[in-house]
Amino acid sequence: MIEKKLKEKKKEEDDVETYKGKELLIDIETYLKSGIHIGKKFKRGEMRKYIFKKRKDGLMVFNIETIDKRIRMAAKEISKYDPKEVIIVCRKLYGQTPVKKFAKMIGAKAFIGRFVPGTITNPEARSFYEPKIVLICDPISDSQALKEASESHIPVFSLAGSESPLKNVDFVIPSNNKGRKSIALIFYLLTREILTERKEIDPKTFNTKIEDFEQQLTDKDNPKKKVFSQRRRPFKRRN
Repeated sequence: MIEKKLKEKKKEEDDVETYKGKELLIDIETYLKSGIHIGKKFKRGEMRKYIFKKRKDGLMVFNIETIDKRIRMAAKEISKYDPKEVIIVCRKLYGQTPVKKFAKMIGAKAFIGRFVPGTITNPEARSFYEPKIVLICDPISDSQALKEASESHIPVFSLAGSESPLKNVDFVIPSNNKGRKSIALIFYLLTREILTERKEIDPKTFNTKIEDFEQQLTDKDNPKKKVFSQRRRPFKRRN
């Protein structure tokens, strides 16, 4: 156990050294602790160009400089649109608080949970909305929104893990789009950079914290803390 901890500490020090002196949106320690650069063991062909290396445990790793650059680029492009023309879609539990916070702060529209079919394509649908740009958390879980945006020729920006399919995605932010802290950090940075691009804030005095974007879990939400109770059914004697 001690040897394992020493190896992990050495690896973290090596990672910090790799990015030392680089001009990033946030300090490298925060990036590393969020796990924003960690992918899955499986990598899809389209994501190969974003993979930096493969760890000994088989997990894919993204280059943090690439993630940083893509967040900057996405923020710059999104900031050009009227906030009301931007929608953010996220079905993942860990993305719901970050997405709602992001949408509220930049003035966009958030769709969390199940994306109702026809929201973008059916003018008669109760939830109908006409965006000019769509941001999704995952091409797999948010496939309905991706499909409808593509059919309507609306550009799609997406967070994407190492296993994510990129069909119909126009702009990719390669990242850990599964982790609670990772998703929170991405939307925190996007929010800050978009507001900065719009000249609405001074990034040096931006008081909102990363923790404000994190999904808070209850025992009900956390599978590790779920307690399953079994009710005994009354015994019925067969005749």
